[in-house]
Amino acid sequence: MAITKEQLLTRLQELQIVFSKYEHPVVLTVEAQAKYVGNMKGALSKNLFLKDKKQRYYIVSALADTKVDLKVLSQRLGLGKGGVRMAPEEALSEILHVPLGCVTPFALVNESARHVSLLLDNGFKSQECFFFHPLSNDMSIAINAHDLDKFLISIGKAPAYVDLEATPTVGKGQPPDLASLVPSDAPVSADPPVKQESSKSLEKNHTSADKQPVIAAGAKPAKPSKTSTKEKPSGAVNTSSITYADTNKFVEEILEKTRTIVLSEIKEDDNIEKYREQLATIVSNNISKQLSMELKNLAIIFKNTAYTEGFKAGIHHQPKRM
Repeated sequence: MAITKEQLLTRLQELQIVFSKYEHPVVLTVEAQAKYVGNMKGALSKNLFLKDKKQRYYIVSALADTKVDLKVLSQRLGLGKGGVRMAPEEALSEILHVPLGCVTPFALVNESARHVSLLLDNGFKSQECFFFHPLSNDMSIAINAHDLDKFLISIGKAPAYVDLEATPTVGKGQPPDLASLVPSDAPVSADPPVKQESSKSLEKNHTSADKQPVIAAGAKPAKPSKTSTKEKPSGAVNTSSITYADTNKFVEEILEKTRTIVLSEIKEDDNIEKYREQLATIVSNNISKQLSMELKNLAIIFKNTAYTEGFKAGIHHQPKRM
């Protein structure tokens, strides 16, 4: 059974941990939380729930103004290609047993989260106190680093404070400085393999289906009918209207489709609906900020490569003159 907010507060009291609690409406962002406790004594925090390609999970807790670069963090953890990314929403309920917007170090109190690694911003140590949600985002509690450590030790977690804005060099003779924080006791599993379409299918459709038919061993795949059309999976990006020659338009349309898909996955209930418009703006801005330049660079590389390969093909495969 998951620990409730009331049970958590009782446990803190039993540990003789000093904290102040402030009830407020449900909030989903740091900005929304600041409206209710921003004028109180204490620093605001942000908390990221991450996973790597081997299904190992991490919580990164930092001061609200600390910049956390996931690429740099992945290198410092020694995760190599793939690194860490945001964990899926279903993992919140399955592992942390908290709803959206409630990720904090307190979620590690649940037994199902025993393998989750915790990285704490060393900036917390310089604060008199800071705010976390106690498993529910309709309340914020102020706690200091000493008492947070006491709580973590009580559940078997050794506090690990790191400089999340540091960018140490990682390479030969300079091992990843945070490699020891990668969960070593977690059950490791690779991401499920993605079935690939044939090159002809990719050239024709430019998108891959979420599910592919299973072909029995030794059986020949059926040839697709020229008159039949494949039903597109829900959430698939329709690229038929993208102007491939214009990389800017290409990227803009992909970002727009991405924003639409992400927002469509947000479950609509009374609490989230109140902040849906605000959440939509935040999601839109973050997606554009983090992906726009990378996608443009990739699009230009693919475009230039296509031109180069086409030029080479034209030189080496000229038709014979009669």
